[in-house]
Amino acid sequence: DNPLTMEDLINGGTISEEAADYLINAVKQKKNIFMSGGTGSGKTTLLGILGNYIDEDERVVTIEDSAELNLSKIKNWVRLEITTIKDDSTATVSGDGEITIRRLIKTALRMRPDRLIVGEVRGDEAIDMLQALNTGHAGSLSTGHANSSKDMISRLETMVLYGLDIPIQAIRGQIASALDIIVHLSRMKDKSRKVIEISEITGMDNGNIVMEPVYLFEGDVKGGKAVGELKNVQK
Repeated sequence: DNPLTMEDLINGGTISEEAADYLINAVKQKKNIFMSGGTGSGKTTLLGILGNYIDEDERVVTIEDSAELNLSKIKNWVRLEITTIKDDSTATVSGDGEITIRRLIKTALRMRPDRLIVGEVRGDEAIDMLQALNTGHAGSLSTGHANSSKDMISRLETMVLYGLDIPIQAIRGQIASALDIIVHLSRMKDKSRKVIEISEITGMDNGNIVMEPVYLFEGDVKGGKAVGELKNVQK
């Protein structure tokens, strides 16, 4: 079972060659990249493909719900997987039978990884991930469920608020300094998957996170097919 490659995504029209090169370079430059999108939009696929552009000598820890990522070319790859309680026999009073993503992020940081890859962030583990990214784990990758890049930022804010009662400005500051690039993917009406936005997070302005689009999908649905291209809007 051969995993998909970036060439497959380019040939299939998911991403343009120029945008693919931009993301590959961002991985090599150790930018923190967050993939957002709906169910079946191809977030995890892109995460796995980008993960394979990490230098094979780096120490990488991946945290997933279920093992999907394949980073076999990385020599020092540690794979952590969450466990959920199937029945009461494995759980202790304190709930120790369940190993959450939050616990695994804390465990992963003790392993001194060069990079951290979190399959999907969906709860209060967002706090630990953002803190990890802000304390020197450059070049980390993750995904989240959202309808747009802006929606992903709002969802991250909400996730942090689930587990921490701190001012929204402080949360936004953490997000702005932790994330460099947001890639938004969408499953189109014709069932094709497209990268429809790549934006850089450039900082804060009047208490809001500033995102500068670099690539935007410009197109339409014609004859049931998504027709268009991912354009560099900074040229």
